[in-house]
Amino acid sequence: DFWLNEGFTVYFERRLTEKMTDKSYADMLWELGYQDLEYTVNEMQEEDNMKDSHLKIDLAGREPDEGLTDIAYEKGALFLKLIENTVGREKMDKFLNSYFDEHAFQTITTEEFIAYLQEHLIKGDEALAQKINIDAWVYGPGIPENATRADMERFEKVNAEREKFLSGTAPAELNTKGWTTHEWLHFLRKMPKPLDDTKMTALDKEYDFTHSNNSEIADLWYIMAVATKYKPAYASMEGFLVKVGRRKFLTPLYSEMMETGQTETAKSIYEKARSNYHPLAQGTLDALILNKQ
Repeated sequence: DFWLNEGFTVYFERRLTEKMTDKSYADMLWELGYQDLEYTVNEMQEEDNMKDSHLKIDLAGREPDEGLTDIAYEKGALFLKLIENTVGREKMDKFLNSYFDEHAFQTITTEEFIAYLQEHLIKGDEALAQKINIDAWVYGPGIPENATRADMERFEKVNAEREKFLSGTAPAELNTKGWTTHEWLHFLRKMPKPLDDTKMTALDKEYDFTHSNNSEIADLWYIMAVATKYKPAYASMEGFLVKVGRRKFLTPLYSEMMETGQTETAKSIYEKARSNYHPLAQGTLDALILNKQ
């Protein structure tokens, strides 16, 4: 069960990040992960594929890699974070230490994990069981109602700078000093689409997003460029699509081209790039761009 590996990995990575930096930095990672999860769930809903938004999914007769989505990573981690927030970190850590001591170097199923959780943490407490709501997380679709959001303190400052920009402040006058990749991602993710060409040009002149070496930032920028038909970014975008192979980057960008009537651009780039992609990505994009099922 992928989520037991990937969800735990993301959860512990963010715990470690919090210890090495501070809570506000880790909170940005939690919020960006939540946004990624929302995108994945919405995509599955559009494809009428909500069964794959369960933590426990059926991969019988399918490629195992089809289970490696943000559901396993982000929903899995968010489930563990929900448990931590519900019982407190001290109890959560005691439970996790016991869990890993007893299951070191073993393969464990979702059902076995749930049984251990119920026996060693919930312990028959009906009120606690209802607060956590295991079934909604493991066997239910989408993001459960009791999912918790991280503190938005640092992103609220980003929101303020974005609003200043949209209200006419020049990019050079924005207070972006010390921003990490995470602040920039949030800055771009919440921009309106399409953004007018003048504002795209101003942002690119100041920050050179078109030539960003960060794939996360570049992908967001190219999606904005496609939405706005900001042509100065297209050559770099093509190079990006030929080079990268992750569906996380490919699908949203090609989808934006198709949704904005730039079908020929999508087909032209895809023809050059297709052989570089994983077969799973090829299958997704063949259906999207070439109408092959």
